[in-house]
Amino acid sequence: MRVVFFTGAGVSAESGLRTFRDSDGLWEEYRIEDVATPEAFARNPELVLRFYDLRREQVIQARPNAAHEAIAALEQYAQVDVITQNVDDLHERAGSTRVLHLHGEILKVRSSKDPELVFPLEGSSLRLGDRCPLGSQLRPHIVWFGEAVPLLADAAELVEQADVLAVVGSSLQVWPAAGLIHAAPPHASIHVVDPHDVGTSGHHIRHWKEKASIGVPMLADLLMQELM
Repeated sequence: MRVVFFTGAGVSAESGLRTFRDSDGLWEEYRIEDVATPEAFARNPELVLRFYDLRREQVIQARPNAAHEAIAALEQYAQVDVITQNVDDLHERAGSTRVLHLHGEILKVRSSKDPELVFPLEGSSLRLGDRCPLGSQLRPHIVWFGEAVPLLADAAELVEQADVLAVVGSSLQVWPAAGLIHAAPPHASIHVVDPHDVGTSGHHIRHWKEKASIGVPMLADLLMQELM
């Protein structure tokens, strides 16, 4: 059985990481337009770098929760791929070995000239003047608003091969990632784990109306029973 988990901010929120965009359009009192766009980085790179230093510190202090752990444990029974919109490394720290980060990874940096030049960040801070081998300023390895999502096609290919697709902690409203559910093959069983009503019209979907730390272990137990 091939299982694909598509995870969003709701999973990381239970580890104490705030969701990217609250209803007021602010993130930790910052306007998204001031810290998460290419224009913001061009206009005030020091502010952007400081903002991501703060986010990075929070990620380092956070710990995987029961949802991350249940997804990782399922690898003992099935081939499990994780596609995540989250930029933290909590899936990896829980033990998941096949994780695709759609929106980048906050513990990595990349060249502002060549996006293929990606490096682990040494330490927790990225500063103005830190440069890649090409001489250009290093930037957070994050897909900002207004930028293409380079791994979207790879993610769609994984979903196309799924026997089970589980969407966890995502509102299914952030495009283009939200369109991935439409790539699931006809035979795939689709599950959504989210305490709120989500956009699942037009699909035969089982909705586990629980927060991730409760619903994912329940779903993982069900899948393990089917495999045993």
